[in-house]
Amino acid sequence: MNILGIIPARYASTRFPGKMLADIAGKSMVQRVYEQAKKAESLAKVIVATDNELIFNHVQNFGGEVVMTAEEHPSGTDRCYEAFQKTGGHYDFVVNIQGDEPFIQPAQIDTLTSVLSPEAELSTLIKTIEDYHTLTDIGEAHVVINTRQEAIYFSRSIIPFVRGEATENWLHKHTFYKHVGLYAYRTDILKAITQLPVSSLEKAESLEQLRWIENGYRIKVAFTEMESVCIETPEDLERVLKTL
Repeated sequence: MNILGIIPARYASTRFPGKMLADIAGKSMVQRVYEQAKKAESLAKVIVATDNELIFNHVQNFGGEVVMTAEEHPSGTDRCYEAFQKTGGHYDFVVNIQGDEPFIQPAQIDTLTSVLSPEAELSTLIKTIEDYHTLTDIGEAHVVINTRQEAIYFSRSIIPFVRGEATENWLHKHTFYKHVGLYAYRTDILKAITQLPVSSLEKAESLEQLRWIENGYRIKVAFTEMESVCIETPEDLERVLKTL
């Protein structure tokens, strides 16, 4: 399979404008993501998709491949589709690599793509929840799966509900999973899902993958044991810098 990796890198961010260019120990965030993604053995090519000239020029300056996309895309998925169209190459799948995870492990990308096949529509990563704080964190997207290792539902709430047990005991009664925000799309499916209107479940949870499930698309899950470090605010960046 021929797989294209795309890093959506928009400039505007409500909580951290321009974070793609933030310096992390001598390298920008987007450069760190790009260099990590390039190490993934399953990707034939990696490009950055941006809406900003500063980011565009910066990526070119460090030797990366980059395409300019429109500003008004509502999600990284939509930006990925425009970038895919502009590559002009033939690819079976596109992997959406989060631009604010500068320490993403190449093995995570390869794990995501390992479950792909010509029949697969979409795939994403999930990780077992091992502590109570993560279980109750509404900032995490929780996910339940079926016996075919496909996602049934994603939620900000804890799912499933363990009846008759105190919440503190739930981790001992059931295996819970959190979502890790990497996606792979079969290219025809990527085109199709960008044409879908926003769904009621998506509005309720503010999770775009619910639009796909609500419209009958199947999301294959792959399991990872690796944690991801997402930088959404300047405070997140400060914490990361202290650990380096």
